[in-house]
Amino acid sequence: MLAFVPSKDTETIAMEFNGKATQEDLEKFDKVTQEKFGEKGGFNVYLVVHDFDGASAKAMFEEVKIDVNRWSQYNKLAVVSDKSLLGAMAEFAGYLPGVQAKHFDMDEMEAAWEWIKN
Repeated sequence: MLAFVPSKDTETIAMEFNGKATQEDLEKFDKVTQEKFGEKGGFNVYLVVHDFDGASAKAMFEEVKIDVNRWSQYNKLAVVSDKSLLGAMAEFAGYLPGVQAKHFDMDEMEAAWEWIKN
């Protein structure tokens, strides 16, 4: 389940995730980005992942659809977790043009905020 949490930066969407990603989670994310940043405004994502059980097929399709529409708006992606797979995924996102991505361990939440704000 995806939950939005208070952000420490006006240009950053802050979220926590636990469980299996669903289409509804991604639609909720898309709605918030649309409301806050429209079609052109750039933004950062700060994501704390407590547990990740994968994604449904519908969620994976929705993710591709959202990313195609919004990828140019992503500036920074900070993923905070204790999962090495999520760290690898964050590092991969960093190879996409215009996106800076970095993985942080759970005890580095403040460092993640500092990185994303600077």
